[in-house]
Amino acid sequence: MPVTAITGAASGIGAATAAMLEAAGHRVIGIDLRASAICSDLSTPAGREQAIAATLDACGGVLDSLVLCAGLGSDFASASTIASVNYFGAVDLLDGLLPALRASAVTGARPAAVVVSSVASTQIAWEKNPLAAALSAHDEDALAATLAMLGERAGQVAYAGSKNALTVAVRQRVKPWADAGVRLNSVAPGAVQTPLLQRGLDDPRIGQLIRDFVAPIPRRAEPGEIAGVIGFLLGDQAAYIHGAQIVIDGGIDALARPTAF
Repeated sequence: MPVTAITGAASGIGAATAAMLEAAGHRVIGIDLRASAICSDLSTPAGREQAIAATLDACGGVLDSLVLCAGLGSDFASASTIASVNYFGAVDLLDGLLPALRASAVTGARPAAVVVSSVASTQIAWEKNPLAAALSAHDEDALAATLAMLGERAGQVAYAGSKNALTVAVRQRVKPWADAGVRLNSVAPGAVQTPLLQRGLDDPRIGQLIRDFVAPIPRRAEPGEIAGVIGFLLGDQAAYIHGAQIVIDGGIDALARPTAF
């Protein structure tokens, strides 16, 4: 039975992915702030360390798949917490759980990981990302100081900047992960009908911006549609896909940037 760890497993895309993989015969180790097998606060170094240790204990040091869905939207009160969960909460678990994925590869399996980024990652260039230096240096104090200077824009920059940096982090890992026998990819959803999106819709600061974010396919995705792509990327049919980002946004990125790809 394949063993898969999923962050953000209690709701939204994470819950849909957990249900899909359990139906396919996986043993899922759910990680979330609450209502999961492992309850951890991924916004703090201690919480991330605890999540890694508990996951390694639960899987016996051998992990077949990893899906990192945990994240916060731009409406969250603390901009630095948004960036910490979205970026550090993913890259720390990627690095901390790579040995367990490598152990699966040693057995002859084909382990893989998928990170949930966002179409927002494409809307800011790495060279112009104001959070790039702090995130690359893993400097949470510098991150908080940078965001403190951005005023009302801090939440939106924290979200887009952290997701941009997360996609870059995935791409920067292609060689060592391939050497370990583990594939790593990301998906970039647009608007998905989740509790996270609903909180944004209910926020008077950004709700209208979300409502105006209408894709050529004029609806929001369902969590299961994102989960389906994640399942594909974890499977043998995607055995030569590595370091890629699959945009799942109903066409909004192509509409906004038809010549940038």
